[in-house]
Amino acid sequence: MGKLIGLGAALLAVLWGSQAMAKVSEAQAARLGADLTPVGAERAGNDAGTIPAWTGGLSKPPGGWSQGDREFSPFPEDQLLFTITKDNYQQYRDQLTDGHVAMLEAYGPDYFLPVYRTRRTAAFPEHVYDKFRDNALSAALLDNGNGVRDTIMTSPFPIPQNGLEVIWNHILRYRGEQLSFRSASATPAVSGAFNPIFTQYDYYFAYAEPGIQLADIDNKIFYLKTETIAPTSLAGSITLVHETLDQVRSPRLAWRYETGSRRLRRSPNLAYETDLPNASSLRSVDQKDMYNGAPNQYDWHLLGKREIYVPYNAYELHSDRHSSEDIIRPGHINQELARYELHRVWVVEAKVRTGISHIYGRRVFYVDEDSWQILATEEYDQDGNLWRVSEAHNISYYSEPVFWTTLEMTYDLKARRYYIDGLDEGQASYNFEPGFRSNEFTASAARRAARR
Repeated sequence: MGKLIGLGAALLAVLWGSQAMAKVSEAQAARLGADLTPVGAERAGNDAGTIPAWTGGLSKPPGGWSQGDREFSPFPEDQLLFTITKDNYQQYRDQLTDGHVAMLEAYGPDYFLPVYRTRRTAAFPEHVYDKFRDNALSAALLDNGNGVRDTIMTSPFPIPQNGLEVIWNHILRYRGEQLSFRSASATPAVSGAFNPIFTQYDYYFAYAEPGIQLADIDNKIFYLKTETIAPTSLAGSITLVHETLDQVRSPRLAWRYETGSRRLRRSPNLAYETDLPNASSLRSVDQKDMYNGAPNQYDWHLLGKREIYVPYNAYELHSDRHSSEDIIRPGHINQELARYELHRVWVVEAKVRTGISHIYGRRVFYVDEDSWQILATEEYDQDGNLWRVSEAHNISYYSEPVFWTTLEMTYDLKARRYYIDGLDEGQASYNFEPGFRSNEFTASAARRAARR
């Protein structure tokens, strides 16, 4: 696993019990905004100078950008520092994930990691920073760890004490209040040939609504409606999701409208290891957004922090200068368009619980300290073999200070194929102020929309 940093042996041995579920003290919370950033990351850079101090992130858009424009790189002057390849990766081994090593060995020399200067761009609105401190003083895991209490708006545990708290920080991280965008997904063949599926996404984040209290959101994190736009054979299909906070007590609610049946039906199995729709069995439902849903099928272990080369500031992949054909290659994306930087990440291991059946017996998550976004994962089969490797290529959005994915992909090392989501070709910019109302995300509203 390489060198663990930033955690003592006592913390590595923590088992989440009553002590691990306790709130942090006033003295600990006072570190937020001091030696820790408002979200709980180490404010200082590393001793080697290869990770800089956090100085506020990208809180304002760069010059030349206007509302409605696609985001472009705020660092056009940055030059490639070096490239990690199949031939030289051993000299960087301690700063690589096992998944990236497997990709280098399987697909090199065409697969490589272009490394750039580290830019700690993650930033959020000031009122979100205020909630981080509030949450640190009040938030706690429910007794079974399947939900949280006394928290709102953003990640509950900026000073985490165990792996489950880190995962909840990802699940509940701030992604804006509302969001509307259109993008495409694809499952390229071994040859690289692909047929994109275009989808409209509409989000309403009840958990992040200003002034809301946890008791007011009816156990809902967000509402999501998707509608397939193309190809014609799938156009008009609608999925509606009510994402719940405690999914064991109150499971995720989902409905699916298929144009063939012309009926909106409940989808009770849209969770856990179920195949993600339109993913050609290359990704499970709980891999969407790198990880989602109830954490009750795994035992979670916090392995510490590491300095790792991870996908970051992926403005080139987000750019409207590149088509899907420019990005997609056989076996993996066009790595010339990717950007990797050295960042500190929390490392969390999940092992499937005794008596539970899941296609992944073990998973490893690499979680950005500056945003609580999962940047990379490894998925192992029941025999302990590395099966799939997932990446999230992220940017800081400009119309709302939010650090989120622009592209996600899951690489299947056995099938030598992959699933990619977030292709932006020909699409408008992300709209963080669409003006939705919560009653637009009811089953009856989806049914009416399907009939139009």
